[in-house]
Amino acid sequence: MNIIDAHHHLWAPFTPETDLGYVWLKDIGAMKPFGDPTPIQRDYLLDEFLGEDPATKLAGSVHLQVDPRIPDPVAETALIQSLSDASGHPIMTVGFVDLAAPEAEKQLKWHCVYPNFRGVRQILSHLPERPEISFSDGTQLSNPTWQRNFASFAELGLSFDLMLYPEQMPQAAAFLAKHPGVPVVLEHLGSPYDTTPEGMARWHKGMKALAALPHVHVKLSGYAMYFQSHLSGAAIEVTQAILEMFGPNRVMFGSNFPVDKLHLTYADVVAFMKAQVPSDSLEAVMGANASKFYKFNL
Repeated sequence: MNIIDAHHHLWAPFTPETDLGYVWLKDIGAMKPFGDPTPIQRDYLLDEFLGEDPATKLAGSVHLQVDPRIPDPVAETALIQSLSDASGHPIMTVGFVDLAAPEAEKQLKWHCVYPNFRGVRQILSHLPERPEISFSDGTQLSNPTWQRNFASFAELGLSFDLMLYPEQMPQAAAFLAKHPGVPVVLEHLGSPYDTTPEGMARWHKGMKALAALPHVHVKLSGYAMYFQSHLSGAAIEVTQAILEMFGPNRVMFGSNFPVDKLHLTYADVVAFMKAQVPSDSLEAVMGANASKFYKFNL
């Protein structure tokens, strides 16, 4: 089967030719919500990524934007396009645009110049009482400018990668229901940061609201962000619930490397997928769904 990794990152902050002005990658010692990033605050490029698990051959992959504070987000799309072109390995790109900014429309058009550009990720994750794990100010979904630029994705043929917390899902579902022409994929298992019974109840409620929308998909990615190296218990519960709620044709595999490399090997992640996904759905989850969603031509 053609395996496509639907979520990974490439970066090179310490090589002058490829330093795009990364901020968090150079902020050594600063903790992130997923832990201490020091081991991955270095150059991480395609050869290392493709060599993570020699037993797993990728037919293609999807690079997700790395840092919203890069001065020119389009430069990241240009870099990934050049890496894909030079290697012959198909990499589709999900770039960054602040959809609430005055220059959003112009940036979208410049991203679209690059043939492998497929969509946008602007992380929405926000909890008012938990600033230490919030990535945004939480205003995007109610901002008219943000809403208008999001709506333009349908005409532009772009998708949106959605990252937010379960508490935000009901609002997101209500908004996304108004835009069925914009394909959306929920990242990192729906961010199950709270695995207490109360937290899981909120996660189930939010996920069901999003799963009710046929144009919303979900990525089996980011396991190490919430479960570290423990691919058991809650990790299995979340995976099986996602497969049941969304069905095998709206679920896709993503490694989230090198972030998940902090706790897991690539072989760990692939083996977990093969153990959790029914054999008759494995080809769809491991590649076919991502190929369709991100418009690969394999």
